[in-house]
Amino acid sequence: MKKLTILGSTGSIGTQTLDVVANDPELYEIEALAAGGNVNLLVEQARRFRPKTVCLATKALADEATALLPPGTRVVYGEEGLVEVAASGDADTVVTAIMGSRGLNATLAAIESGKQIGLANKETLVTAGHLVMSQAARKGVSILPIDSEHSAIFQCLNGENRADIKRITLTASGGSFRDKTREQLVGVTVEQALNHPNWSMGAKITIDSATMANKGLEVIEAHWLFGVSYDQISVLIHPESIIHSYVEFVDNSVVAQLGMPDMRVPIQYALTYPDRRATPTEALDLAKIGKLHFREMDFHRYPCLRMAFESGRLGRSAPTVFNAANEVAVDRFLKGEIAFLDIERVIETVLEKHQVTDLPDVEAITAMDAWARREAGAV
Repeated sequence: MKKLTILGSTGSIGTQTLDVVANDPELYEIEALAAGGNVNLLVEQARRFRPKTVCLATKALADEATALLPPGTRVVYGEEGLVEVAASGDADTVVTAIMGSRGLNATLAAIESGKQIGLANKETLVTAGHLVMSQAARKGVSILPIDSEHSAIFQCLNGENRADIKRITLTASGGSFRDKTREQLVGVTVEQALNHPNWSMGAKITIDSATMANKGLEVIEAHWLFGVSYDQISVLIHPESIIHSYVEFVDNSVVAQLGMPDMRVPIQYALTYPDRRATPTEALDLAKIGKLHFREMDFHRYPCLRMAFESGRLGRSAPTVFNAANEVAVDRFLKGEIAFLDIERVIETVLEKHQVTDLPDVEAITAMDAWARREAGAV
């Protein structure tokens, strides 16, 4: 039986992870669940899956949940509680599905405790890839990607010599506005931006998909996960999201991973690797689909992706600043403070102000992250 802790259990990836667990209940046991502020859903999850411990964002939320939880459920809260549930207990795998850079300390704590990581929090590698990957190597911990694109690359590389990689290509749906010109993006609403054509995701990642910042974060994550240079990473728009990504080798052979767009498949693969098990997902029928389409990436149309590549190549503190500025800009857009096209303006302004420097530890990363957020909130 696999014992799991899920960080971000009430979000999109967290709830779909619990769908996977419910589909195969004899294989899994839930050790702990951590959420932000969705008390009602966390209580519902705890009643069904009976974790030993749950974590909420604040003491007030924890107090509210305590009376509603099954008897004997331990309740912790805040950053300390999140780190505690990530590192302690009997879980052998920690699924990190918290959005944004908040998952870094908890992920590092889980790695230090020797727990395997099911990684759905790309910001962890974007902001601290050098720390996370070196610590995982030192502790002998596997980091198994849950993002559909990185899971696809991981599967394509099974049994292959990494030295034979010529290029990896991450596919992108193009997001909510993939058929709009830049001129047509003036004045688009939050509701329009949240209407993703292929995937059911949280608000932040859906906006990131529309700006292509999400693909930029995935590019940086792929650099760390697979040890390839940025010159070996490309992005291709593929509206159907059937080919989740592919690898081209030095002999010009291409290996791709295909499937219907359903996050439960890469989630389950990360949890059961190297084994595969049946899922309740829809089977791929290429004859029914008939055609697949592809478009070359346009960095003028998607400047957030351009800035992500530039930040990745600069390295050091640049990816941390890119990520933090983007998080603040997206939050401001969702709150109606700035327009959709202002997201890229905010990011670029903060990057132009930034002086690239080394980030040798978590404290330095936290300080740089805080600086970028202050700047992004003021422009």
